[in-house]
Amino acid sequence: MKHYHFDTLSEAVNTLSQEGYKEDFEAEDDCIRALYSKKEYQPNELIILASYRFEGMTNPSDQATVFAIKANDGVLGTMVMSNSAEHNQNVDLIQKIPSNRQ
Repeated sequence: MKHYHFDTLSEAVNTLSQEGYKEDFEAEDDCIRALYSKKEYQPNELIILASYRFEGMTNPSDQATVFAIKANDGVLGTMVMSNSAEHNQNVDLIQKIPSNRQ
């Protein structure tokens, strides 16, 4: 995977999508769901290939991380996790995803 330097969250998501990371992943209570295909994965069925962290321009607490993820069946996608207290991602499940970050 190419290593990028992005200035904005939307630039990261758009570029990764153009590179083939078409799926949107979301960490739910007991699985990580691919929102378009409706497939469900466990953390050991995924690998984080890269991650990109962003801070809010006006409020440092508006941080987010974009993960570039590959599933064991070849599906590529991204997962966006807000670092605010109001996100809806299962952080414990995300932390269990193996990483091959560059």
